[in-house]
Amino acid sequence: MWIEPEEVLLVGALWVSERANPFFILQRRRGHGRGGGLSGLLVGTLDVVLDSSARVAPYRILLQTADSQVYWNIACGSSRKEITEHWDWLESNLLQTISIFDNDEDVITFVKGKISGIIAEEKRLKQGEEQEEDSGKFREAELKMRRLFGMPEEEKLVNYYSCSYWKGRVPRQGWVYLSINHLCFYSFLLGKEVTLVIPWMEVTQLEKNATLVFPESIRVSTRHTEHYFSMFLNINDTFKLMEQLANIAMRQLLDNEAFAADRSLPKPCKTLKNVSTLKRDFDARAKNERYRAMFRLTQDERLDGHTDCTLWTPFAKMHIVGQLFISNNYICFSSREEDLCQLIIPLREVSIVEKADSSSVLPCPVSISTKNKMTFLFANLKDREFLVQRISDFLQRTPDSSWFDTSPPSLIGSSVPSDSTYKGRHYHSGLPTASQSLLQLFHQNSPEDLGPKAMKEKMKEEAWNIHFSEFGRGVCMYRTSRTRELVLNGIPECLRGELWLLFSGAQNELATHPGYYGDLVEQAMGMCSLATDEIERDLHRSMPEHRAFQNETGIAALRRVLTAYAHRNPGIGYCQAMNIVTSVLLLYCTEEQAFWLLVALCERMLPDYYNTRVVGALVDQGVFEDLTRSSLPQLYEHMQELGVISTISLSWFLTLFLSVMPFDSAVLLVDCFFYEGIKVIFQVALTVLLDNMDALLSSSDEGEAMTVLGRYLDNVVNKQTVAPPIPHLHAVLTSGDEPPPEIDIFDLIKSSYEKFGSLSSDVIEQMRFKQRLKVIQSLEDTAKRSVVRAMMTESAFSIEELEELYCLFKSKHMTSCYWGSSSSAAERHDPSLPYLEQYRIDPVQFSQLFSALAPWVCGGHTTTLSSRLFRLLDQNQDQLVNFKEFITGLSGMYHGDMTEKLKLLYKLHLPPALSPQEAESALEATHFFTEDEPEESSFLSDLDTFQQQEVAPGEEVKDKGGDVEEKKEVKDYRYYLRMWAKEKEPKKETIKDLPRMNQEQFIEFCKTLYNMFSEDPSEQELYHAIATVASLLLRIGEVGKKFGNGGKMQETTSQTLPISAEQEEEPDEGTSGEALLCQALADAQLEPAVLQTSDEENKDDTESSYSVVSSGSLLCEDIAHDTVLIGAEQRQGSTLDVDWSITFEQVLASLLTEPVLVEYFERKMDIQAKMATCKAQRVVERQVSSPSEQELMHHST
Repeated sequence: MWIEPEEVLLVGALWVSERANPFFILQRRRGHGRGGGLSGLLVGTLDVVLDSSARVAPYRILLQTADSQVYWNIACGSSRKEITEHWDWLESNLLQTISIFDNDEDVITFVKGKISGIIAEEKRLKQGEEQEEDSGKFREAELKMRRLFGMPEEEKLVNYYSCSYWKGRVPRQGWVYLSINHLCFYSFLLGKEVTLVIPWMEVTQLEKNATLVFPESIRVSTRHTEHYFSMFLNINDTFKLMEQLANIAMRQLLDNEAFAADRSLPKPCKTLKNVSTLKRDFDARAKNERYRAMFRLTQDERLDGHTDCTLWTPFAKMHIVGQLFISNNYICFSSREEDLCQLIIPLREVSIVEKADSSSVLPCPVSISTKNKMTFLFANLKDREFLVQRISDFLQRTPDSSWFDTSPPSLIGSSVPSDSTYKGRHYHSGLPTASQSLLQLFHQNSPEDLGPKAMKEKMKEEAWNIHFSEFGRGVCMYRTSRTRELVLNGIPECLRGELWLLFSGAQNELATHPGYYGDLVEQAMGMCSLATDEIERDLHRSMPEHRAFQNETGIAALRRVLTAYAHRNPGIGYCQAMNIVTSVLLLYCTEEQAFWLLVALCERMLPDYYNTRVVGALVDQGVFEDLTRSSLPQLYEHMQELGVISTISLSWFLTLFLSVMPFDSAVLLVDCFFYEGIKVIFQVALTVLLDNMDALLSSSDEGEAMTVLGRYLDNVVNKQTVAPPIPHLHAVLTSGDEPPPEIDIFDLIKSSYEKFGSLSSDVIEQMRFKQRLKVIQSLEDTAKRSVVRAMMTESAFSIEELEELYCLFKSKHMTSCYWGSSSSAAERHDPSLPYLEQYRIDPVQFSQLFSALAPWVCGGHTTTLSSRLFRLLDQNQDQLVNFKEFITGLSGMYHGDMTEKLKLLYKLHLPPALSPQEAESALEATHFFTEDEPEESSFLSDLDTFQQQEVAPGEEVKDKGGDVEEKKEVKDYRYYLRMWAKEKEPKKETIKDLPRMNQEQFIEFCKTLYNMFSEDPSEQELYHAIATVASLLLRIGEVGKKFGNGGKMQETTSQTLPISAEQEEEPDEGTSGEALLCQALADAQLEPAVLQTSDEENKDDTESSYSVVSSGSLLCEDIAHDTVLIGAEQRQGSTLDVDWSITFEQVLASLLTEPVLVEYFERKMDIQAKMATCKAQRVVERQVSSPSEQELMHHST
């Protein structure tokens, strides 16, 4: 690239001059490219170790003048091709102009001005496309990464670090490059080069450890190897970035969505040295995730900035030190001391932001007032002016609060709307559940309870009311340790829905999305899908013991909420256990509130819990196992032997204990969960194991351990509940003769905080990352095993071969996810399909795999053959092929007998494999569309056989003039049952079922065969054999035409083929076909010859190929001068014999007459070598092949 001219004093110290003229010198850095000797090795080693190669490109162009000792560096390049382009431009555009200058200073000034002008123009063009913010040094490092590892421009470098890679017992000092999709390492020490590329998708474990052998190192594990990196300057920063990149890769495996850079990041005031835009993006993502998790905010919330400050707390009459966070919709505060105070102020609630008077006691204060008459005073702000300006900017973008009125319309208006207002709507404000929870509906007519439990409930309500008056009510409430105490003591039933919404953050989405739920219900209801079917099946299994769900009101509300969420998030749809959780939400909330609580649960608080593979629950199950191992090691070992932990924990986490504990007790855990998050579930689960340790250690099998835990959880009671007892089905089923002692839920929660309260959310997140890698890779391995088992019966490949082929196929699919493809990855990946059909590839990717793996190498004809096979395998014509179809085609080429291989080859030259575009002849096109061929031909069967099997014994086939009603009477349900049964049966295709091949298709068939034999040891013998067989088949077709058409044959021939006078006297009906074939074969052989560079070689090759054809039985020298040939330039005037055709039996019989052809098609092919080559070239395939430096050097000389 062109660079701003800079002075260079030492010209020859570390550089070798390769080209020169009176004004310019092209130089190559020592140690780069070929040769260089000891000095080159030393320079190369220094470049790698000191990172000078990231600043100094391997090629440069210097400006020189005769009288000056100072040189000017004006261009650099990462490859010889790039620098040669710049050199050629200088010679053609500047050299002649500057040669007429008299003064050397004028030359330097002119060239510098010209180069600066080119750079300015390039920058101007880039600004229109995309602002380049990365520093020059970083861009050089990215270019070096692409050059070293063969990466395309789509692969973006995030950051690079100096480190040592332990190869054996010797550390290799070099540089690790962390890109979006790969971890790459390069080292060059005294001639020994180490290059390593690890896709993030293949990483199974990533951990930071410190041992005697590897001091403070990072271990990167894949399925087959482990890699150790150490000697980092900042190992924590490197490890965090690695974690983020591995997480993105796991997300791609789950969702097949490519990484998208955040374009809304604030621009830096100046270009940051050695920090790329992507690195800033990743740092911002990490901060955003932490910020959103801390304050339970939505996924689209982006942190704008944070600063240290103090907050005046009126309830404590003191200033609390902490941090103020500002994002696009919220102002949040968190105290430095954990749980001392937390505050969330939505900007939609803010009415006034003003700078208060500063004093020595209260320096730089800012006052924020809300619409519900609360005022918050922040002080000790470093940049108060800027802060107030940022808040003002965000306030201007905040919509008016009048849009956010969430009160039900029936409560606002003076008159109640009539039923006709809501006619035809599934959800409206007139529904009972739109304004009341199910418990309110079913308790509204019950007599008031004045017992001791009811009085206890009243006291709880009063305690919360006092808390509201002191700390505020609603979203802007001060959240303190006092709030936690009240939650742990149990939330009163009348406040439960309100506080769940508040603590989960669902209140914010409810307020900012008025009418969203109602519109979603209208869109979703009435639609049929897999999710809706599962919802209907589980509706009556949701808390059937509770009377709220023993009638249509509760069931209908549950149906609407679940269906609306499935429509909102089709990626999750519906998962078992969602019905249990949602039914509990509906007991305490209105429908719309329950919906937004479900959104908060599925998308934020329990991430990935309810997708198709319950990945989140499996991850937390792994975390729970790790916590058990560290907290209860003795019990963990025994439980692992019994295999109990994995069995129990899944139901505990998926339903938040609601399915295994009495409802009145479990709902208190839900209270704590909404306030504390998942940590409380881990705490309680560990406490349950600890309380039952002795009984579990004495258990001899899994069933006994499950019984112990089941009876314990069944007897966890809530002695303070005011609601009538609800029978717990699990307790009824597992109750024994002697009921075990009851456990108070409040004691259990208190005990969990005392014993395991030190567990923090940060620790859980770190453990989740480790388990996420393990779980997702384990699921991928399970999918691979399922595919291999399914394909074992349908192909002759071994287990190892199928596994390797699956990895190559999936890798090709996944590559398109992040490097683009002709179709999006989402279109080609459907998780609802069986594993065999989930991953699909398009024609371009199929062609790449076919070229690498197929045994039939056809030179330049390979792409054509690949396209035909793709069309043959693509039965549903969606331009995508799944793994099952891919293996079916590949297995036929490798493991079929001669007949099967020829049958596949024969089909590749018939529709639909042979597209109409390839059949260019007008007569052929007419034949293609008029012949009675199946439109959707299958690889395994043909329509002819299907039609023969369609007519069952005893049924009459009606002719076209038959009565329509009679046909309907015949095709009753038994007919369709027979049809369905026959469709399920495997249809065996015989060689007689294959359609006939016409002359155009036959010529294409011969061209393919002729291309297949190049590079074969018996090449010449195979060419002779094919020429003989082709001539024989042409005569067979002519003979068949005579018998098939009788007297019409002569008339057709006279109309279609121009015949010379000599031929009229001695008619030879086979001559024209032979001529067409002869020229086609010559053309086929000429295709690879185009690659030759010498005209003489082309001429020689053409003559030799022609002689091969003519040496057979084809009489090419007898072709008349006016016979129309099949060459490309003569094709428009060609006329083919549309009555000429042959059958597959004739092709097979003819080929069997040539032993060399029989030996070729019977030869066993080994795919192992091709797979190994394909695997080794996966890195090379990442870029479009470009000429090597040696070729360019040769070309330039």
